[in-house]
Amino acid sequence: MSEPNLLLISGSLRKASYNRALLRVAAQAFGPAGVTEADITFPIYNGDDEDADGAPKSVHRFAEQIRRADALLIGSPEYNKGISGALKNALDWLSRIDMPALRHKPTVVMSAAAGRTGGETALFMTLSCLSQFQVRFVFGPAIMVADASKQFDENGRLTSETYQKLVDERMEALRGAIA
Repeated sequence: MSEPNLLLISGSLRKASYNRALLRVAAQAFGPAGVTEADITFPIYNGDDEDADGAPKSVHRFAEQIRRADALLIGSPEYNKGISGALKNALDWLSRIDMPALRHKPTVVMSAAAGRTGGETALFMTLSCLSQFQVRFVFGPAIMVADASKQFDENGRLTSETYQKLVDERMEALRGAIA
């Protein structure tokens, strides 16, 4: 079997976000794989705009990335006790053009946040939003990196053995779900 393809989807648009760093740590822990980082910088969904112009090309590209991926890793930051607007907007657009792209797709959701709960509310809200798409969640102990600014070194690696172990175990489960 050739290397599996992982699609990393960060709910934070920041290039140096902790969720993006966490997704990269997870992809590294997964082992040999093709890795693509999705860009979910889309215009805010508006049905009138969709009726007039259709979905943007960037949304169609995102749907194609999902279709080609063997598995998804989603990093969900917590903004004001909820899912990020960017991630919710990406799911809203996707539901308009290719909701089946996510059906049965092996998926791991994780979170990194500045607060003491590690983005717990956003993580569970992301799971709830994704459940409508019928993804195949790969569950295990929740990966919620709290106080994220202190959990990564200058090279983007996790400094906590506890968090790294959680990531390693979940990536092992994801490899098994793909096989």
